[in-house]
Amino acid sequence: MKDKRTYTNAKEHGEDMSHENEAKIKQDSNLGETLPYMIEKHKKEIWALKQKESEWIKTENLLKGSQKIIEELSAKLVDQVRVIAELNYEMTKLKKELADKNK
Repeated sequence: MKDKRTYTNAKEHGEDMSHENEAKIKQDSNLGETLPYMIEKHKKEIWALKQKESEWIKTENLLKGSQKIIEELSAKLVDQVRVIAELNYEMTKLKKELADKNK
């Protein structure tokens, strides 16, 4: 007695012999009525998802723009701190020269 089914012809090779993959399709008598409703429902869902995606893209662009502005302002702030330090150094140097002259 055979425990396993095997292919006897080359033609059978493309066919699935397992019973797990066999499915019976039950015909829905209301399919003609519910299909347009389901299509319309999915169209509305797709539209809502596209709107959300649009908002996400807009928010992402706003975030990237804000990050760029922050980077530019940070670079300018660092430059201004450097200029202030140089001016303080020059001011201290001039004060010292002035104090030496008045002695």
